[in-house]
This record gives sequence, C-alpha cells and structure tokens, in this order.
Amino acid sequence: MLLRWIRQQLGFDPPHQSDTRTVYIANRFPQHGHYVPQQFADNRIISSKYTVWNFVPKNLFEQFRRIANFYFLIIFLVQLMIDTPTSPVTSGLPLFFVITVTAIKQGYEDWLRHKADNEVNGAPVFVVRSGSLVQTRSKNIRVGDIVRVAKDETFPVDLVLLSSDRAEGTCHITTTSLDGETNLKTHYSVPETLVSQSVSRLEALHAVVECQQPDADLYRFVGRITVTQQEEEIVRPLGPENLLLRGARLKNTKEIFGVAVYTGMESKMALNYKCKSQKRSAVEKSMNTFLLIYLGILLFEAILSTILKYAWQAEKKWDEPFYNQKTQQERNSSQILKFISDFLAFLVLYNFIIPISLYVTVEMQKFLGSFFIGWDLDLYHEESDQMAQVNTSDLNEELGQVEYVFTDKTGTLTENEMLFRECSINGIKYQEINGKLIHEGMTDDSPDGSGPPLSREELLFLKAVSLCHTVQISYEQPGDGPGNPFPHANGFSSQMEYYASSPDEKALVEATKRMGVTFIGSHGEVMEIKTFGKSEKYKLLHVLEFDATRRRMSVILQTPSGGKVLFTKGAESAVLPFTKSGEIDKTRVHVDEFALKGLRTLVVACRHFNVEEYEEVDRRLHEARAALQQREERLAEVFSFIEKDLELLGATGVEDKLQEKVQETIESLRLAGIKVWVLTGDKHETAVSVSLSCGHFHHTMNILELVQQKSDNECAEQLRQLARRIREDHVIQHGLVVDGASLSLALRGHEKLFMEVCKNCSAVLCCRMAPLQKAKVVRLLKTSPEKPITLAIGDGANDVSMIQEAHVGIGIMGKEGRQAVRNSDYAIARFRFLSKLLLVHGHFYYIRVATLVQYFFYKTLYDSVYLTLYNICFTSLPILVYSLFEQQVHPHMLQSKPVLYRDISKNSLLSFKTFLYWTLLGFCHAFVFFFGSYILMGEDTSLMGNGQMFGNWTFGTLVFTVMVITVTLKLALETHFWTWMNHFVTWGSIAFYFIFSLFYGGIIWPFLHTQDMYFVFVQLLSSGSAWFAIIIILIACLFPDIIKKVIYRHLQPTSTQKSQMYSNRVVIGDDFIALQPLSRAKNQLGKISLLRLTTRASAAWTPCVATQRGRTGAPGWAGWWRK
Repeated sequence: MLLRWIRQQLGFDPPHQSDTRTVYIANRFPQHGHYVPQQFADNRIISSKYTVWNFVPKNLFEQFRRIANFYFLIIFLVQLMIDTPTSPVTSGLPLFFVITVTAIKQGYEDWLRHKADNEVNGAPVFVVRSGSLVQTRSKNIRVGDIVRVAKDETFPVDLVLLSSDRAEGTCHITTTSLDGETNLKTHYSVPETLVSQSVSRLEALHAVVECQQPDADLYRFVGRITVTQQEEEIVRPLGPENLLLRGARLKNTKEIFGVAVYTGMESKMALNYKCKSQKRSAVEKSMNTFLLIYLGILLFEAILSTILKYAWQAEKKWDEPFYNQKTQQERNSSQILKFISDFLAFLVLYNFIIPISLYVTVEMQKFLGSFFIGWDLDLYHEESDQMAQVNTSDLNEELGQVEYVFTDKTGTLTENEMLFRECSINGIKYQEINGKLIHEGMTDDSPDGSGPPLSREELLFLKAVSLCHTVQISYEQPGDGPGNPFPHANGFSSQMEYYASSPDEKALVEATKRMGVTFIGSHGEVMEIKTFGKSEKYKLLHVLEFDATRRRMSVILQTPSGGKVLFTKGAESAVLPFTKSGEIDKTRVHVDEFALKGLRTLVVACRHFNVEEYEEVDRRLHEARAALQQREERLAEVFSFIEKDLELLGATGVEDKLQEKVQETIESLRLAGIKVWVLTGDKHETAVSVSLSCGHFHHTMNILELVQQKSDNECAEQLRQLARRIREDHVIQHGLVVDGASLSLALRGHEKLFMEVCKNCSAVLCCRMAPLQKAKVVRLLKTSPEKPITLAIGDGANDVSMIQEAHVGIGIMGKEGRQAVRNSDYAIARFRFLSKLLLVHGHFYYIRVATLVQYFFYKTLYDSVYLTLYNICFTSLPILVYSLFEQQVHPHMLQSKPVLYRDISKNSLLSFKTFLYWTLLGFCHAFVFFFGSYILMGEDTSLMGNGQMFGNWTFGTLVFTVMVITVTLKLALETHFWTWMNHFVTWGSIAFYFIFSLFYGGIIWPFLHTQDMYFVFVQLLSSGSAWFAIIIILIACLFPDIIKKVIYRHLQPTSTQKSQMYSNRVVIGDDFIALQPLSRAKNQLGKISLLRLTTRASAAWTPCVATQRGRTGAPGWAGWWRK
C-alpha cells in the first residue's frame, strides 16, 4: 500500500494486469487462496497541477524555462565564482524576488484548485457495507462498492445499475454536464438484480461484473454480469444503457443502487479531462525570442570587448603599467583561463541590457491588472449575483490576440428553455395566445377567456402531439426533495412535471396541456389524455424509436373505439416525402417560414390501419425484433414499410431560447476578425437550428455537410467534393456542419484536406462531439501552420478538455456545476460578456504589455547601486502605471467599432519590425547620450564651479542623468491617457533620481567600502554647461521622434488613430459604462444586494457616465485618479 501511495503521489497510475477488469459486487472475493485482487484507482478527482511533494522542483523547472530567469541564474553563479565588476547581489536579489513572487502567485492559484477538488472529494455519499447503509466521503468509494444515489443527486462514480425504486428497474438521468444534452435518458438494470431494492437483498446478492478497462468514449461500454442464484450462474450482457456515468444527475427516480466499476481519474468524465499544463502567452514567447536576440548582442559585446582588451594590452606599458603591477601567480596563469575569466567579467558588466526587472514588472502588471476584470461592473450579472473572475493572470494580454473562438451550445449560447411558438394545422398557421390556439394575425378577443371550439383537424393534431412521445411524468409538490431543477416557465402547476427524452417533446406536451389536451401519464401499456376534461385512454402497441438515419419517431396506438392508428413526428425531410394526403405544399412553406425565424421544426402525420394491415405490421415487427442476425437492418426495413402513405396533420415551431445578446456578440466577434466555431454534443438538427437562430449561420450561407460518413474513403471523397464546391463558388459564404463520427474519420488521415475546407468556411458547426473530440479540434487549429490564438468557452464538465487545450479557456457560470469554471483561465456569467472581455480588456492589456516589453528593451553602465536601481526604481513606476491605465481609444469606441481589434491581431505590436525599431532607437539614443556628452564636454577641462576638471565619474553621471530623463520623457510621449497618477510617477521618478543622487553622493556612508560617487552629483549640478548639455541632448533625442509621430499621424494614420481623432468629436452617450475605479467598484459591489431592493436606476450603476460633448476629461479610472 505504501508503494502504491508513493506512485500515486509521483503521478504514476498502477498498471492494469489485463484488458478487462473483474468487479466483485460488494467486494465478495473468491475464497480460494490463488486469487490476487486487481488494483484500481481510488475515487479522488485531481484537477490541480502541483502537490506538496513536487511543487518546488516542478515550479522551479517551469520558471527556469524562461530564458531570462535561466540567464540570470547563470550570471549569478558566475558572479559567485569569479571576481567580477559588480556584486552578486545585483543579479541574485532581483532573481530571487521574481522567482518567489511567481511561485507564490502560481501556488495560490493551484491551492484554489485543491480547495475545489476537496469539496468534490469530500462530498457525502451512501454505500452498502457489512449489511447496512453507511455514509462516507466520495473519495473513499472503492471499485465493487454498492452505492445509493437519491433523486437530483449526481453520480459520484461510474456505476452499473443494479436496481431502482421502480418495479421495472429503470431510472432516468440527465447528462448535460457530460455531453451538453438536456434531454432525459432511460437506463436499465438486468432482470436478476432489479428486485434487489433493499439493503438486505443487496447483501444477499452474489454477482460479478466483467467489463472493459477504462475508456474515454462516453457512448461505449462492453461488459457482462454473472449472477449466482441457487448455485446456477446467469449471464447477462451489459451495454451503455446499464452504465450510469459520473457527473450525470438522477431525475424522476426516488433512488437507485449501483455497483462502482470506474472510480476517480479512471471514470469516463475524468478521462475526458486533459492534463493541466502551463499556458504561455504569445507576448511571453515574443519576449523569449527578443531575449535570445539581446543575448546574442550581449555575447557579441563581451567577445568584442575581450578581444579589444587584449589588443590594447599588446603593448607592455598598458599590459602592466607601473601603478598596477601583476603578481607572479597572475603572470604564470593560463592564457585560456584568463580569456574566459575576462569574457565572463565583461558578460557580467554588460548583463544589464537584459533587465530581469522586466519580468518583475510584467508579473506585477498582470497580477494588478487582473483585478480590473473582476471590478468591471459591465461584467457583473445581477440575476445570479456573479462577477467575472480571473483564475490565471498570466494570459491577460492573450485576450487581445484571439483569432478563433470555440464555443459550446447548451448553456453557453442558449438558456436551456424550449418555448412553443407557432404551428401549422391543415395548411393554416396558428399561434398560441393566452393558452389558446389562434389563427395567425388574429387576436384573443373573447370576453370570457374561452376560445372557439376546435375543429376535427385541430383536435387530431393536438392529440397526435400529446401522444407521440416518450415523456415521463412526476407528481410532486414543489417543497418535496432537495430542489427542482426544471423551472416551470410555462405557468402551470408544479404538481405535474414532465420529463422528456427530448426538450422539444417536453415543450410540445406542455403546449397541448395549455390548449386543453393534457397528457396524464402512462400506466403499463395504457396512455391517458384529457381532452377538455374528458378522459381518453389509448393502448400503446408499439414504439418506433427515433434514430439518426430515419430522423423521426412513431407510436402505434389502439384508440378508445378500437381502431389502430400510427402517429409520426420528425424532421421535414424525413416525413413529407412519405405523405400522400393533406396540405403538403402549404405546410412545406410554413416550415420554411418557421426555420427563417430560427424555430426548431417538426412535422406531424398519421396513418390509420385496418385489421389486415395492422396484423401484417405487428407480425413483421415481432419477427424483426426477435431476429438474432442483422436485427437493426431488418427493423429499419420494417419501419420504412410502416411509415409510409401518411396523412399530413401539420408542423410545429419551437424556440430554443438564446441567451441575451448572443447574436450581437457573435457579430461583433466576426467584425473583429474572429472566427466562431460551435462544438456541441447535441443532435445535428438541433445544433443547426440554434446556429441559425443565434446568427452563427446566416440563411444566405451555403451550408455544407460532412455527416454520417462510414469509411475513410467515403469521408475523403466527400471532403474533396466540398473543397471543389468551395473553389468553384467564390461569392457565396459557406458554413460547414460535421458530426463526431465523420470528424474521427477526417482526423484519422485527412487532416490537411479537412483543415482546407474548414478555413474556407465562414462558420463551422461540429455536432455529436465527445469531450475529447472537442479538444482534438482545438488542437488541430492550434498546431496548424498559421499557429492562430484560440479561445474555448463552455459551461459543463464536457467542455473542460476543450477549455484546457485552448490558449485561453473561459468557463460560463451556468447551471451545470463548477467543473468548467474551476478548470478555466477566466470565468464569466454570460456569453455576451465575451465581447467586452476581448474587445476592451483584451485590447487594453495587449497594448499595455506590448509597450511595456518594447520600452524595457529600449531603456536598457555604472556604479552597482545605480545599475540595480535604474530598472527597479528610477524608471520602473512610470511604465508600471502606464501598463495599468493606458487607453489609446475610448472603451465605448472599442465596443462600437470591433474592427479596431484587427489592428492588434497577429501580435502586430511585438513584430520583429517593431522590435527592431525600438532596439535601433535605444542604440541611437545611447549613441547620442555618450557622444553628445563627449562632444559637448570633452574638450572643456575646467567645467566645475570650483575649477576642477571634468572627471570620469562626473562624465558618467552626466550620461546617466540624461538617460534617466530621456527614457522617462519618451514614455510620456507614448502616453495617451493621462491621470494624476501618471503625472505623479513620471515627474516624481525624475525628482526621486535627483533627490537620491544628492543624498547618495552627499553623505559618507559608513557601511560602503568605497564611495566613488561622493559629491560628484553636487559638482555636476553646479555646472551651467552640464545643464546646457542635458537640454541639448534631450532635444536631439526626442524632437525627431515627435516629428515622426506628427507626420505619420497625419499622412498614414491607422484605424486606431482615426478613432482617436473621431472620439475627440463624438458625443459619448449616457448608456456607456466605463471601467469603474477601484474604490467605487468595491463600494458598488458591496451594495449589490441593497440595489436589488431599490429601483433599478442606471445612474446608480454608472458613476463614470460621460455626458458632455467632446472627450470627457475624466472617464473611468482616470476620473477617479484625478479626483
């Protein structure tokens, strides 16, 4: 046990001994001495990255993968080993600070994940042990334990269903958090165990489950159960319909008992997770590239300086001057070692061109900047009382670089609420008004609230809809149980609650109930409805189940009068071709009109059988269902024989309610140059309908399909045809629909062709996707030659792999638990918040960090104290404040003009061209600093007020002073959004440099061994020539930069610069809410509960509303800082 525990702590799973696992129910192992129990994983879920044992080595390894950190570690070690011009403290102290701060931040974030895991692993569960029901923690469940799960609870492990409180041994579950489907699914127990409905009977059960080893496929399970009864072994097959998956929720069933077969990280839900890896932003990768270039420059400088030193020392008078005689040991030392030592000394001397304070400032900027997202009240959702949250601050700037958005459908784009809207009966369109069926265009003007009597066709249509389904009913008071997850949005009593295998079925049955035809329930083979209070009972003879090929389902009933009737409903293309009577053409037009409105459509038809026809149907069905060979093919043939010669009754239109502003958000992302892919586990028809209604697909698009492919060759041929169609048609926009099975074939050997088709489509929809398939699609785009930045957004556990795979993962705080939120980088309450998160926050973060990085390389020498303080104190605060508050364009402008997002795409502000400009600018300014000072001061040997000569330390101080002032003013030229804080740190940094230099050089410090700077700065300031030189050099450095900015802004303005000029003239409306200041945001958030009790006055939420003409003087944060 100790060895197994150690292996688990180190991240290794115990090996499986075979391809199958044998599970003894209630852990009743064989009594013979030859049996060796198999080792299985425990039931702990682990989403964290570190443990107590591996945090230090793993975190240090990840941090020293950063080139700058590794470089400064080497420099620090070199300073310890040899005699260098600077103290090891100048490299070691900043390095230690950076490593410590980063480790604390990442450790805290992982501690939050550990905390969330402990909540899941510590959840109370009930298991059957030693003949009684025992409460324990979820993490203590073992493979073989019998677990009891009550209504509305989630399954803590993967269970094989043994029994339920129902006599037939069935139960109903929802798997929304696994595959995104909101429909109710029925699962079954085998006949030999369904009677074991009590603890005593379960204790007497002797059975063994043999099944496959853990597999990530949610829809595949192969096994068998052997039950011993009266010394006879009965073997029953087990399939997906017998397996209850971890994360699914029990519905409409009081309780079930099941045996645990897959636990912890071996459960199917956990196998669909990806290992959490360290994500690195594009900016950080660019920083590493630039650091490599600067490292090359540094090596070149060190080598050149070493060579020049030896060239200078070729003359003996310079090699060993009279004032610096060598010792005998120095004369006899190896020339190679001396060369290496000198090279390392120059390396240390010049190492400050690679500033470690860059990483300190970037880490601080990311950490402090991440609070702005949580404080932004535009991202606060009042109804659910949820703010946006940041789980990983390392990726803030990546929000401004997104090129592809991969989104889930259910719970992310939609609200999971189906509403009946319209229908067509006998060629006439109807709508529901106040629970009555009214002709389109008419109003409900009956004074007593009663509608006109229904015609025969209308009544038959409503009966067909209320009987052709697999709906279950729960009679329960609202106060019973732990809560009701299905809201009664349609306004009728909660005593009767419908549970359906399809959300459409539930909405339709609820609609017929409001219109007077109420489905009462099924009792065995009897289905009962009430038509305006009059009870009618129908005998259910056969159910022709829905399948993806037929795209319809049917029921055969015996009417109260004894007749036999078939009711069918399904997709338009699956029903209309088999109809022979009814208003076919009119109904087809109505269905198209419903689809244009974004409604989900179903066509309803019927067929009446005479005695001979029904006997033939009944015989064929029994023969097909009893067949042992080719059962599915024979059933499909019989279904086709039955579902023909139909009488068309009408069609329905149901709305899948979208979240607020989903269409506007998708359109904004499209205008910003971001492609949106929808990845969902839902059915093909449902997914296409939602894509149309939310604007992901346009009705003018040519929708291409890659669905129901059976083989590699068939898939490849279909892909080639689609590629050909796209090439031949350059005008029409294309949308692609692909299902999970076809995607598996496409990714197996035709990735290049598949990607060619996808990239030429304006929108892509992937349906029937398993969680790992979602991650594979994201990885496919990530690793394509263009290397685009990807973002994944979802709300359920089925989206975790996709969220972890993408460059940026966003969790929606929805109704399906917190799995997605816990494993995401950012979390928001609604999809519509994605627009501001990317277009405003992403834009700001990227511009700020990109300028910060370039500026640090630009401003990147002297007394070791000055070298240490230059990047840490003298020039760090202005760029930090800039990187927190800079706004090149007003936030309102960024949201109203999404096209501005394109200006910063493809990491444009950190391109090699931009990097080269800043680098050359730094070299040019350094050239002017040094040679300008030399030319202006070099020939004058008596510049001091006391007549002393201008020495090396004074000359160096002059160069350093000009440098500090110039780089600070250069940042001031780059600043567009001035606050009092910017003014304070900009001019305060220059003042601090002067004050520090006066104190440092004006006092004899007893703890310093040498004090070369004593009184140097005071003497420099006493020289009028020095002040003149400072002014001339500043003008020489900055004036060309000002001229360049003016010329480019007027002759070649960018879209951002045009928007800046436009925003100076536009009137900012009262509906704009700026980023809230820190103090006000905290006060606002603290008063949220109070605000709900008061009138929803917009002024209470917008203390920074811009109401005056022209650019406001103090919008958002700036207003607060100025005040």
